[in-house]
Amino acid sequence: MAEHAPGNERRKIPAPTPRKGYTHRSVQKPEAAHSANNMPATYQKYHLVPFDRVDGFDIRPGFYDINGATAIPGGVNFTVHTYDGTCVELLLYPRGESEDKPFAVIPFPSHYRIGNVYSMIVFGINIYDFEYAYHVDGPYDPARGMIFDKTKPLLDPYAKAVVGQSVWGEKGPVGNLYRARVVKDDYDWKDFADPCIPISDLIIYEMHVRGFTRDPSSGVEFPGTFDGIREKIPYLKELGINAVELMPIFEFDETLDHRVYNGRDLYNYWGYSTVSFFAPNTSYTAHVEFNREGNELKQLVYELNNNGIEVILDVVFNHTAEGNEQGPYISFKGFDNNVYYMLTPEGFYYNFSGCGNTMNCSNPVVQQLILECLRYWVITYRVDGFRFDLASILGRSEDGVPMANPPLLQSLAYDPILGDVKLIAEAWDAGGLYQVGAFSAWNERWAEWNGKYRDDLRSFLKGDEGTAGRAALRMIGSPDIYGNDSARNSSINFITCHDGFTLYDLYAYNEKHNEANGWNNTDGSNDNHSWNCGTEGDPADPGVMALRKRMMRNAFTALMCSRGTPMFLAGDEFGNTQFGNNNPYCQDNEISWLNWDLLKKNKDQFQYFQKAITFRKTHPVLRTKLGRCGFGFPDTSFHGVTPWQDGFQSYDHYLGVLFAGKEKDGREDVVYVAVNTYWEDLHIELPVLPEGHLWRLALDTSDAPEKEGTEVGTSICCGARSVKVLVCE
Repeated sequence: MAEHAPGNERRKIPAPTPRKGYTHRSVQKPEAAHSANNMPATYQKYHLVPFDRVDGFDIRPGFYDINGATAIPGGVNFTVHTYDGTCVELLLYPRGESEDKPFAVIPFPSHYRIGNVYSMIVFGINIYDFEYAYHVDGPYDPARGMIFDKTKPLLDPYAKAVVGQSVWGEKGPVGNLYRARVVKDDYDWKDFADPCIPISDLIIYEMHVRGFTRDPSSGVEFPGTFDGIREKIPYLKELGINAVELMPIFEFDETLDHRVYNGRDLYNYWGYSTVSFFAPNTSYTAHVEFNREGNELKQLVYELNNNGIEVILDVVFNHTAEGNEQGPYISFKGFDNNVYYMLTPEGFYYNFSGCGNTMNCSNPVVQQLILECLRYWVITYRVDGFRFDLASILGRSEDGVPMANPPLLQSLAYDPILGDVKLIAEAWDAGGLYQVGAFSAWNERWAEWNGKYRDDLRSFLKGDEGTAGRAALRMIGSPDIYGNDSARNSSINFITCHDGFTLYDLYAYNEKHNEANGWNNTDGSNDNHSWNCGTEGDPADPGVMALRKRMMRNAFTALMCSRGTPMFLAGDEFGNTQFGNNNPYCQDNEISWLNWDLLKKNKDQFQYFQKAITFRKTHPVLRTKLGRCGFGFPDTSFHGVTPWQDGFQSYDHYLGVLFAGKEKDGREDVVYVAVNTYWEDLHIELPVLPEGHLWRLALDTSDAPEKEGTEVGTSICCGARSVKVLVCE
């Protein structure tokens, strides 16, 4: 790749003047600063006149309401803020060099500060020639949470690109010294088409950017990258999903937690430790994007959206990569430690995230950062939604107490820029707060990962007693959690996600097998509601494998036939395995990478998933409440081996769910889902249809399925541990 884009001529930065310290008196007025005849044409056009000269650089007060570093005609605008800091210096480094000493240190003159904001335009510098960081001086009083250190370079909290992270697994040339680049946002969105799919119609596919195509079996030209996903768009369309949820793509440093265990490198693979909220992870790009960081990601969003697939980002605002008292000093600790983090009265870090620190989301400064960040990703990257990791933290007060009406959640819900954006909460945190069903709805703007759906469906599908009633409620939209109006679309239904077993492992392992993580198998959840179908791990008996595949089809069918928005883990459609590891956060290897050879091996599974997805799309009654059914059937109803069952007994292993409604064009949409989790065949009597109508088979998960479209009489035989789905004609 060319070092500079065509048409961008390099401008030589003046050699730095030896610096002997700085006082306000060292600021010199350039002799011709106010002479329009001596100014470049761009300065005249925009009336940007240098006011001062510091160490050979022309400067002037900048744009105080534009955070971060922004290229402008003739120079760059730098704006930062600190509440308790007393002095800020801009550090300029040669681009791409290993030298850790800046070639220029430009203090912000004291009269360039307005309120708590420092803003300065530096003229005559070209964004292609430098990288930057800051020094911030201030009080050092850890008991009050202030740990300013003017000797440590700090990453701009609003940096749009971070230097030295572009090669996965390798530290930058100067170790953990994080610097930023100024990004030129010149991506042409052309005929961009935003799908704007209602959340009730979404089928969400959760994926890890690197793991999706990193394995050689993926067959892509650029494995483990945004471009790798782009190469797989035809596959995603063939599968039928219409939304991808990308695990963290904000810049993180996978090497921060690097260690070696049993000869294998372990990294911060998942990326749930953000270094920079505004910068994309450059190690996910196929090419180096000097000063145009993000263009490859924008191209991915553009092509996904133009193919009818929305993009949801998994965002982590509950903590950062700076960790606790022993963690690195990267950015927020140096700008305002006691503003950005929740601290105990003694100045230590609250740890409701389980990762060392907790962001102080009740502070207006942090709220502004988060709101500005989300707006940036919507405006600049056109993303369609956000899933908030450990979102309950966003509603805690400064002392950790849950707030009744968190201002941040209200701001996000009513922000006009975010008006069409999906907001999805992981409604719990590592501090014991569990808010599924109680997370602030704010005019029905927030949806939730429904952890109760996962647990109750897993239990019922593997045959646990006393679980049929709870599973029934989950399948009709969890009215016991969200109220009787199933059109609210509050529930994100899932049985698998990145955190836990894959769908195959759910039926291949009774216990987690996380030994490779190096914690003596103590990490990860012990409460998996899994069943190995008789053999732990790889089966020798073909019958065990057949049962596992049937169990997977059962689970996916129930998911596709439930009210709420379905989500599943990438690779589940072809039986991908993590070999029993339910917490592979550190595994950058075959444990976490999708094995695409399994797609060939389990093509029948993939085809069934396709069919189930298409069926859901075809029947709106599965997605939302329709008009009143003309047959007199209620919107949803439960059935046992005989129709119209009022309740469930502890020994019940069968669940029939009837969805019924009338579409706007007058067509009746009636679907009956028969779920048999018993280990024997069951004879099922069906609800009686009006004269002239009949039941037809749509889906059958059994090993020898009946032909789709087969006419069904007044009863069916539902095979052991299988699901049948019928439609009324």
